[in-house]
Amino acid sequence: MRQSIGIIILVFVLTMAVVHTVSAAPPPPGQPPDPPDPGGGGVPIGGSPIDGGALILVALAAGYGARKFYNARKRKISE
Repeated sequence: MRQSIGIIILVFVLTMAVVHTVSAAPPPPGQPPDPPDPGGGGVPIGGSPIDGGALILVALAAGYGARKFYNARKRKISE
């Protein structure tokens, strides 16, 4: 039982390390944007960063699932 939980934690940590490393790579530099038209005054709309929040959400979901699995397994063994 302890060994399977250790394997699950190890796989989770390695997966999160790979995901974090891949998502942390900066994008290659592009060409600068064209200058705006005179009097345009439009503000470019950019995307919002969701990588940190998504990573936390996935980690919490994996922890919750692992805890549910552990409790179900413990309950099955005790019966």
